[in-house]
Amino acid sequence: MVGACIGVFLLAVLYEGLKMGRETLLRRSQVNVRYNSMPLPGADGTILMETHKTVGQRMISPAHFLQTLLHIVQVVVSYLLMLVFMTYNAYLCIAVAAGAGMGYFLFSWRKAVVVDITEHCH
Repeated sequence: MVGACIGVFLLAVLYEGLKMGRETLLRRSQVNVRYNSMPLPGADGTILMETHKTVGQRMISPAHFLQTLLHIVQVVVSYLLMLVFMTYNAYLCIAVAAGAGMGYFLFSWRKAVVVDITEHCH
């Protein structure tokens, strides 16, 4: 039982780390923003500059495949933790809660997003 509690605790810590890792990877992949400017003739003979923002993100890309794979792992781990909690074993419930708290303490101290809309576990 002690080994199960330690394993569940570590799984909950790693779950929080996985969430932060996905957020960091997403931020890095969305930094690829370009600004294109093109001159346009104005009505009175002046030249106006029109600027367009283009984001260099594609559906078929290694970064998107990695995000998809990590999302699947995150969903599976979150449901496993939920099932462990639903055994209503007090020691396992405490291990899940303590692991989630420790994981948040270790990994989320630099978190930029306050509300996570992609959260599956709580």
